Parts: sequence; structure tokens; C-alpha cells
Amino acid sequence: MKFWLATNNEHKKRELEAIFSGHTLVTPGSVGLVFDPEESGSTFLENTLIKARALYDLVHEPVLADDSGLCIDALDGRPGIYSARYGSTNGKKLESWERNELLLKEMEQITNRKARFICSMVLLFSHDRFFVVQETLEGEIIRESRGSGGFGYDPILYIPEQGCTVAELSEDAKNRISHRGKAGRAVAQLLAHIV
Repeated sequence: MKFWLATNNEHKKRELEAIFSGHTLVTPGSVGLVFDPEESGSTFLENTLIKARALYDLVHEPVLADDSGLCIDALDGRPGIYSARYGSTNGKKLESWERNELLLKEMEQITNRKARFICSMVLLFSHDRFFVVQETLEGEIIRESRGSGGFGYDPILYIPEQGCTVAELSEDAKNRISHRGKAGRAVAQLLAHIV
């Protein structure tokens, strides 16, 4: 089956292609569509639906969308839905490594390091017909970046059960345990029952 991905993030596309093997995933940018909806929701789910519906209005075909971010207990869940925009000034986004360094600096004196990645994922067939899954990957914020795999905050979220950061996991291992991997597999299982 063909799905449009409500993102132009190639890292996300590669992760989702591994989970949805056998299906065709198309990003708007790959066919020249301009896609940059304003994520004005107050939750991951609201932002996911905003993206899914905006892309559906452009293509009128099934859409797979997700919104994800890092939530830190000691920071009352920040950066949360603002993970990609954390530390931005005047609309200029920081590079991933700059966001990580800024966050580590903010966390320097904090002893409670518990955090999680959250992924809200929607498979949308129309504005009113969609399936939603939300998953987490639990961990803790380490004191300095480690690893070169993955993207975003992966180098600073340590997974005690794995003994490494998300950025130190192999691609297969990350897909097995990650928030996006778990959400994607749940959506793929739903898909097997409805098509």
C-alpha cells in the first residue's frame, strides 16, 4: 500500500521504511509538494493530526504522520512538543548538537535525570477516519553526548537496559525498542487487519 509521510525528515523516513517494509512511503518534498504546516497543538497527538490532515488535504490519499519529542521529568516535561524548536531564537532553529549542549547545560545541577521519548502516530484515511498510537522509550539524560547514530536527542538519552545511549544503538536495535518503532509496529498490525 502507498502512504504519504507527513514529514520531509529523511531520518524519520528511513526508520519508518524499515518498519513498513512492503509498503511505499512517499514524502511531500520528494514530489515537489511544499509541506510545512504550523504545529499549533498543545499535545503530540494534536500536532500529529494537524500534520496528517494538512497533507491529506494536498494528496487525498492515506497519510502516516507522527509527532515526537523528548520529555524530561525534572523540567516538567520540557522540551516536549517544542523539542525541535528548543532554544530557537527569532524563528532560527538550532542544530541538533546545539540543542543537546543547551539542554545538558540546563540539566547540569539536576539530579533527577528521568526522561522519555514520546511518539504519537496517526494513520489517516480521511479527516474523520484514522487510527492513533502513542508510545514511549524510557531512559535518563546523561551528562555528555555519546554516539553518532540516530538523530536529534539520541546522543543524550541513555537506556539503562541497553547500557548505552540511543545514538549508540544499531539501526535494527533502535527500531526494535524506540518510541517510533513501537508505535510504527502497532500501526502496521492495525493495518494488517483493516486493508
